[in-house]
Amino acid sequence: MSQPSLILYSDANYFSPYVMSAFVALTEKGIPFELETVDLAEAENLKETYSAISVTRRVPTLTNGTFVLSESSAIDEYVDELFPAPTFPAIYPLDPENRAKAREVQAWLRSDLMPVREERSTEVVFAGAKRPALSAKGQQAAEKLYAAAERLLGDKTHLFGEWSIADVDLALMLNRLHINGDPMPEKLAAYAEAQWQRPSVLEWLALSAKK
Repeated sequence: MSQPSLILYSDANYFSPYVMSAFVALTEKGIPFELETVDLAEAENLKETYSAISVTRRVPTLTNGTFVLSESSAIDEYVDELFPAPTFPAIYPLDPENRAKAREVQAWLRSDLMPVREERSTEVVFAGAKRPALSAKGQQAAEKLYAAAERLLGDKTHLFGEWSIADVDLALMLNRLHINGDPMPEKLAAYAEAQWQRPSVLEWLALSAKK
């Protein structure tokens, strides 16, 4: 059986945490895919060529033949179901409850902690930008993040014992702060650093470093 022809559309700078999640998911599966870029600064996502592909006109968007899917967590889940374990590496926990919790973590990180996302953009993570001290709201959001991460991790090195795509998403949020030099519990800093050494993550970092 031939492999599907997959194309992942990314921002041109490779700074999107959401494209990163989808990129890591595909890379972990070991499935060949093409990477196409969309220059968001030039509003290429709003032009006819891309809008004809993506209903949301956002990145990431994944195409598989005539099938088109946007939103990173939806792409992650689709990829895991399309290329299931044990034939392919799992990117979500196999246990149903842990799998649901992984999805909860992903949804939470995408919908909450806005002060951290605003005050620590991914230019900090991928381009080495430095930002001033957090505002009161930013500090409150950071403390909320730390408390949740410590509770979720406990004594584990990964959220659910074995690595999952949710680990990358959580490490990305933590690294917005850690890479900027913001104070962080030692265990969380070590966790974020360890996740950043995963080969699939290093492949993404190499792309963003070129920009």
